[in-house]
Amino acid sequence: MADFDRELDASGLNCPLPILRAKKTLADMESGQVLHIIATDPGSVKDFEAFAKQTGNELMSSGEEGGKFTFMMKKS
Repeated sequence: MADFDRELDASGLNCPLPILRAKKTLADMESGQVLHIIATDPGSVKDFEAFAKQTGNELMSSGEEGGKFTFMMKKS
């Protein structure tokens, strides 16, 4: 069982598309649900940190593996 509710694969998308897609996906989710995001844009690390601060959603974790950046974001 995955430890997230929805997954968003934003691989190959450049800023600001990963954020926009995440915003749209989170809008369809319930409070407390977790979105797992996969991105390939190195700028997405700073973008998702800023996005979490601006929106009040919790960035639970972020990591990088083999050129892919992963984020776990909990909807507030």
